[in-house]
Amino acid sequence: MEYRGNKAIYIQIADTICENILTKTWKEEQRIPSIREMAVTMEVNPNTVMRAYNYLQEGRIIHNKRGIGYFIMKGAYMTALHLKKDDFIQNELPYIFKMIDILNINFETLQELYKEYKERRSA
Repeated sequence: MEYRGNKAIYIQIADTICENILTKTWKEEQRIPSIREMAVTMEVNPNTVMRAYNYLQEGRIIHNKRGIGYFIMKGAYMTALHLKKDDFIQNELPYIFKMIDILNINFETLQELYKEYKERRSA
């Protein structure tokens, strides 16, 4: 995984887990990789994954069944949706708006580009 420098790695790992939930790659009540398995997959220190898992537990997105592993909580889809939406609106959208303004991109162009994106994605 490629990490961006503007966000803590553990948050980026948590974001990846939330994306897996939002795309329904991982279902509610499904077991997720162990800390060690995730650390190998993400090519990071297990302590970093542990921070991500703790962050997601505090956010009520995952929970630990002692001796069994970590699981996606029931209702995690909506929780992750709100978390990611709030993060996007607060942290990424202002930059996007700034660039739209600087580049003088109109709303109709954005609509057309988004429509093309959705068509490519569904193909």
